[in-house]
Amino acid sequence: MDSARHTCLKLQIPQNPHPFFIKGTWFPSHFNLSITDGLDAWTCNASEEEVKERASNWDQPTSEYIDLSERYLGFQQPDSIYGFADAAGGNKRLSWTFKKEGTKLEWRWKFKPAEDSKKITAGILDFLMDANIRLSEEVVMKTKSNEKLKTEAEKCLAQSEKFQNEKAEFETTIYSKFLGVLNSKKAKLREMREKMSNQEMNVKSEEEEEEHEGESSDRTETFEGDSEDDDVEEDTATNVTSTSENKPRGRKRK
Repeated sequence: MDSARHTCLKLQIPQNPHPFFIKGTWFPSHFNLSITDGLDAWTCNASEEEVKERASNWDQPTSEYIDLSERYLGFQQPDSIYGFADAAGGNKRLSWTFKKEGTKLEWRWKFKPAEDSKKITAGILDFLMDANIRLSEEVVMKTKSNEKLKTEAEKCLAQSEKFQNEKAEFETTIYSKFLGVLNSKKAKLREMREKMSNQEMNVKSEEEEEEHEGESSDRTETFEGDSEDDDVEEDTATNVTSTSENKPRGRKRK
């Protein structure tokens, strides 16, 4: 299984008006680099031993050294200073800077002129074309996916609005029915209160009538009792008078 990763960096160097293209192939323990300016090309094949030695000199594991190199040679870092200068024997030296624990460091790798510059340049262009095609396909797929998501979002929004309207209509209907039932219950309660109040008033009126009738009866009995006493007194007076009239008279002494 090929575990290699591929990158291609368009490197802009202030000292050179034309850009360089750096293609990298990254393996777990080594990497291969090729550079072209469109006319000439240079290559650097960093062996596993060389990478291990470089990593050991910087007190780093091999994997960390490769990852950091890929970070700076796969994407141009704005805080790094890149250089591609001449070296002895017609070689070139690629360099880049980075900071570690507040210290500015520089890594360098030597590149040899390519045996077939056209082949290297054509390989880099093919890689860029393939990458461009893949990116274009991804853009098309993502655009379609976004359009599909947009359509689904619009449908969801419309459905949500529909549900919201139905919910509001349902709540209005339920509220109206509930209000009708509530008013009916209130009317029945008022009717029951009125009936109870009327019953209490009727009971109270009956009690008052009974009390009034009782008081009238007592007064009538009192009046009748007084009449009998008067009759007795009249009879007594009559008897006394009668007795006085029937008493014999004595003779008058001379």
